[in-house]
Amino acid sequence: MLWPLATLLAIVAVTLAVGWIVDRVLQRVAARHPQSPVWALLRRCRIPLQLAVAASLLLAGRPLEKLLGLSGDALHHAVLLILIASLGWLTIRIVAAALEAVLGRYESVTDDAARVQRVRTQISMLRRMVSAVIAVVTAAVLLLTFEAMRTIGASLLASAGILGIVAGIAAQSTLGNFFAGLLIAFGDTVRIGDTVVVDGQQGTVEEITLSYLVVRLWDYRRLIVPVSYFVSRPFENWTRKDPGLLAWVALHLDHSAPVEQLRATLHRQLVDSPLWDGMEWSLQVTDCTPSTLVVRAAMTARTPDDAAVLRFEVREQLFAYLRDEHPYALPRIRTGEAPQGRGAPTDRG
Repeated sequence: MLWPLATLLAIVAVTLAVGWIVDRVLQRVAARHPQSPVWALLRRCRIPLQLAVAASLLLAGRPLEKLLGLSGDALHHAVLLILIASLGWLTIRIVAAALEAVLGRYESVTDDAARVQRVRTQISMLRRMVSAVIAVVTAAVLLLTFEAMRTIGASLLASAGILGIVAGIAAQSTLGNFFAGLLIAFGDTVRIGDTVVVDGQQGTVEEITLSYLVVRLWDYRRLIVPVSYFVSRPFENWTRKDPGLLAWVALHLDHSAPVEQLRATLHRQLVDSPLWDGMEWSLQVTDCTPSTLVVRAAMTARTPDDAAVLRFEVREQLFAYLRDEHPYALPRIRTGEAPQGRGAPTDRG
């Protein structure tokens, strides 16, 4: 009885020591190579590593059977299941750490925000796919350790063709979303952080999975959209090539509105605004109706959020300027005779 107990305590001590030593080594390597984040990320693998080490030692020494007096085959099988599951978990953690390290390295050497978003989306989708494949393989190996599964394997293979057809028809929507996710990840149509318009709803892509895409709307609601939507229907992507955006404001003014003065006022406002990127701006008369002029003020901003706020500010400031300096330029209903000659109209109702 003492020998199995001592063996079990030794296994626990070795497991804890291996975890501590590996963690300390990774800490020192990460401190020596701060530019490579993979070593710090690999520290997340400590728990599955310890489980794998403990299960391996238990399989080799078999102290539990002797200590507890249980059936050797049943306990041996249980420990084997723990070993297989921990190895699958460890593999998923290692792959995730490696992919995140690749992304971190790419972000440190690239200033192009669009490329970083594209790579982040691709690595996120790749990590999900690899993790799903590893999980499926691990589950299959776990099932194959049961004698009943190996016995019925031949009969399952005989009907695999029919089952595959039935499963393909039943999971058509799921498979469609899966392959749509691959097209989105590597086709660069939409990325995490892009500003999109889906069914009239504007928002920012917050998350992309193999089956759905999460869009955060302006009021912080989340719009959940199947990924197949983005490969089968048209949508607007405002930041696919360039995060900058052209914002515009349409004003309906009286025919006597001082367009030149309004244009100069717009330029002064943009120069004083931190939201304008200094690239483009304009103020033009785009239409004329029997009662009003349609004046459009356009200006560029660095991001869609800046463009939205800049549009609100320009609209408010231009109307305040007209209200205070040129109130006659605001649209009104004419009830008197048309004035003769030049100058601002005075006979208005």
